[in-house]
Amino acid sequence: MTFYLLYTAAGIIAGAIASVTGFGIGSVMTPTLATKLGTKLAVAVVSIPHLAGTALRFSMLTQHVNRRVLLSFGLASAAGGLTGALLHTWFASVVLSYVLGALLVFAGITGLSGLAAGMRFERGAAWIAGAASGIFGGLVGNQGGIRSAALLGFDIEKEAFVATATAIGLMVDGARMPVYFISEIHEMRQAWIYIALGTLAVVMGTLAGRKVLRRIPEQIFRRVVAVIILALGVAMLVHPTR
Repeated sequence: MTFYLLYTAAGIIAGAIASVTGFGIGSVMTPTLATKLGTKLAVAVVSIPHLAGTALRFSMLTQHVNRRVLLSFGLASAAGGLTGALLHTWFASVVLSYVLGALLVFAGITGLSGLAAGMRFERGAAWIAGAASGIFGGLVGNQGGIRSAALLGFDIEKEAFVATATAIGLMVDGARMPVYFISEIHEMRQAWIYIALGTLAVVMGTLAGRKVLRRIPEQIFRRVVAVIILALGVAMLVHPTR
C-alpha cells in the first residue's frame, strides 16, 4: 500500500512537471517503478501513462504545432524510438538501469548548473540529437531533455516549441510501444495495477500542473526538479535494479 501511494504521488508530480516543461514523466516515474519491477518492465509499463499524459497535453496545444519540424525532425525521432525499443528487448534490466541512471545524473547536473537552459544544437547536430533522443526514449523511456535541446536548433516560437515537442513525444511513443507489447505483454498484464494508477495520476497531474506550478518561481522550480532527477539517477547507479 505504501508503494502504491508513493508511485501515485510520483505520477501526479511527473504529470505536473511535464505540463510545464514538456517532459519529465519518464524521468520521475520509471526509476520509481523500477525499484519494484526492475528497469526493463518499468520502462514498458510507464510508456502507457506517458502516452496518456502526452496525448492530453497535446490536445491542449494542437493549434501551435509546427508541422514542418514535426514531419521532418519528428520522423527522425520516431525512427530512433523504434530502434531504441528493439535494443530494449535485448538488454538485461541491470544494463538499462545504468543507462537510465547515467542519463538522469546528466540531466540533473546540467539542470542545477544552468547548462540545460543554454544547451542547444545547431541544425545539423539537432537532427543527430533528435534521433538519439528517440533511441534513448525507446531504450529507457528518457528522451525529453535531449529532444528539447535539439529542438532549440530550430527557429520556432515558445508555444510552437512546446506543442511540437509534445507531438514528437507522441510519435516516439507510437513507434516504441508496439515493441514493448509484443515482447512483454504477459508481464505488463500482470502489472495492470501500476498501469491504471500511473495513468490516473499522470492525468491528474497534467490537469492540475499548469495552475499550481505557475505560482512557483521558474528558477526555483527547475532546480527542485533537477535535484529530484539527480537523486533518482544516483540511486539507480548505486543500486541498479535487476
